[in-house]
Amino acid sequence: MPLSVFDLFKIGIGPSSSHTVGPMWAAHRFLLSLDSRGLIEKTVRVRTLLYGSLALTGLGHATDKAVILGLAGEVPDRIDADAADARLAAIR
Repeated sequence: MPLSVFDLFKIGIGPSSSHTVGPMWAAHRFLLSLDSRGLIEKTVRVRTLLYGSLALTGLGHATDKAVILGLAGEVPDRIDADAADARLAAIR
């Protein structure tokens, strides 16, 4: 199975992209799932729970921000990292 350097080093927000890229994709996929079932308009609040190392280092590694941005429709390979904090401020 071929492996690219791009598979090893993912770019993302926060000091640890390993704690932001996956959670952002997961949150975004959840958003798409809601949308495909016509539930976006009916959704008032989403509660997320993190487990394992994501729970232990979430705030310090920006996992919380990644989840919020993913739920807002952002994806890791297209997000403007410089504008992420402003986007979060607008959401919160």
